[in-house]
Amino acid sequence: MLKISKATREDCGTILEMIRGLAEYEKLSHLMTATEADLVRDGFGPTPRFHCLVAHWEGQPAGFALYFYNYSTFKGRAGIYLEDLFVWPRLRGKGIGKALLLEVARIALDEGCGRYEWQVLDWNQPSIDFYESLGARRMKEWLPMRVEGDALEKMAELARKR
Repeated sequence: MLKISKATREDCGTILEMIRGLAEYEKLSHLMTATEADLVRDGFGPTPRFHCLVAHWEGQPAGFALYFYNYSTFKGRAGIYLEDLFVWPRLRGKGIGKALLLEVARIALDEGCGRYEWQVLDWNQPSIDFYESLGARRMKEWLPMRVEGDALEKMAELARKR
């Protein structure tokens, strides 16, 4: 019933649909600007910026896990950062999300990664409980930081003026 495979260029339209579903679930659709061309360029071009697994349930696209590699200077090893994990609401409760999460963990371990990280929205208690049941722990002492848009442009301009 469940099949998980590495995404291909041909999956980009389906992945984009699921990203839209995730944005809607997270109440962030207004921030969604990604296109299929972006996914093709950044996932399947000469320098892939991400990797993706696609889950199929009974032959139909059911969910995805999109991740990329980072590096821990403290551990002296690469790690995996899970950017997105999503399963269509009608297919939740079948173990698809868990299977995707575990498959990325297997990849991390097989590739010698020192850690596997992701973020969860603070209001998403069912997901927090699920992740903690698998051994994940909250990193309360670390606060995510982000620079984008005008602020990113201002920072880059400061670097150019140095």
